[in-house]
Amino acid sequence: MFIDQAEIQLKAGDGGNGIVAFRRETFVPDGGPSGGDGGKGGDIIFEADSNLRTLMDFRYKKKYEAERGEDGKNKNRFGRQGKDLIIKVPCGTMVISKDSDRLLIDLTEDGQQYLVTKGGQGGKGNARFKTSVRQAPQFATAGEKGESTEIILKLKLIADVGLVGFPNVGKSTLLSVITDAQPKIANYHFTTLTPNLGVVRTQWGNSFVVADIPGVIEGAHQGVGLGLDFLRHIERTRVLIHVVDIAGIEGRDPSEDFDRLNEELKQYEIDLSNRPQIIAANKADLISGVEITDQFIEDMQAKGYKVILISAATGMGTDELLKEVGVLLEKEEEKDKAVQAINEKEKQTKKVIRFSDQEEQGRFTVYKQNNIYHLEGELLRKLIYSLNLDSMDSLLHFYRVLQKNGVIKELKKLGIQEGDTVKIMDIEFDYVENPEEY
Repeated sequence: MFIDQAEIQLKAGDGGNGIVAFRRETFVPDGGPSGGDGGKGGDIIFEADSNLRTLMDFRYKKKYEAERGEDGKNKNRFGRQGKDLIIKVPCGTMVISKDSDRLLIDLTEDGQQYLVTKGGQGGKGNARFKTSVRQAPQFATAGEKGESTEIILKLKLIADVGLVGFPNVGKSTLLSVITDAQPKIANYHFTTLTPNLGVVRTQWGNSFVVADIPGVIEGAHQGVGLGLDFLRHIERTRVLIHVVDIAGIEGRDPSEDFDRLNEELKQYEIDLSNRPQIIAANKADLISGVEITDQFIEDMQAKGYKVILISAATGMGTDELLKEVGVLLEKEEEKDKAVQAINEKEKQTKKVIRFSDQEEQGRFTVYKQNNIYHLEGELLRKLIYSLNLDSMDSLLHFYRVLQKNGVIKELKKLGIQEGDTVKIMDIEFDYVENPEEY
């Protein structure tokens, strides 16, 4: 089954906790601190894999979690770092943040990786807090929580050439003739319900990937038929082979079909009608009226398109078609190289920001409500997890960090007084002006 869209939940590994431990040595106060740091939690990384063709793996498994870091150990031993979780996706997969609907990365090259959620840092053991005046610290810090997010994955097939055309004009037959692909072929509409890929290897030594794009009919850009599901797969193609039924077997006019389908490509969110197109006038072996054919070729040439008469059933004209496609692809590749060179120059002058490296939106917020002073923000969340309420050393360390980061200053601006209530998450404190004196 071809699955080209999925929603998943990601949770990077939490950092391991630092621990409180002491050496057991004679004449050393409390044995001396020897609590080790916790290990960092595992990251979650997407990796493009050219061997994958669909997002089927994400249809049933929706939640992914990286390994937690190990807690610290005594004798100053660090906890083991959590293993990174590498999730493999097909080349051409777009990774989108569900919350912001922002494209994070477009994984187009085999082996390309992207770190989407970062594991939490390990907490610090009590050995880290030893100073000349604090010889035996009784506290350690907890590991940070790993990042979590919801992601939308969308697959856009990577193909050099796209086959477009109304149902039953012979696209699948043409694909089976020019490649080794074996699509379903039958004499009724919408035989093809999913995109098919095939590799063309020409007698001139070049090769390219062709995709048969189904479901593009009138109204496709508004969701009629299968259009919206598969129009996006055309976005990556460099060249389009527009297949028409030149014999008009079903009573349709090939010129009208061409114009109507091109209008659908134009109305899509990205104007796809500007892609270089070659018209493959199929079923030419069944033509009864030469004048009709000549008129069609004349009309299309007047619009700037090249028409090649072919018969997918007999193989007539397919070599000429592939030769023309090869020439067009070479021209498009040269254009791509020129654009790529410009982009590389721009990239050198721009800072690339990774999703999980975005600046924290306000490290903390302070406000007063119902005579309670509330503290919120990522800075406070990390601090509160590292707090040991049973240790005066830990509470003093907590106060100093708040002071250093300007939190105490903001509380004083709001008029806080000795004994007032301060709330961080679900924990409430009585404010003390000078805790160092206690």
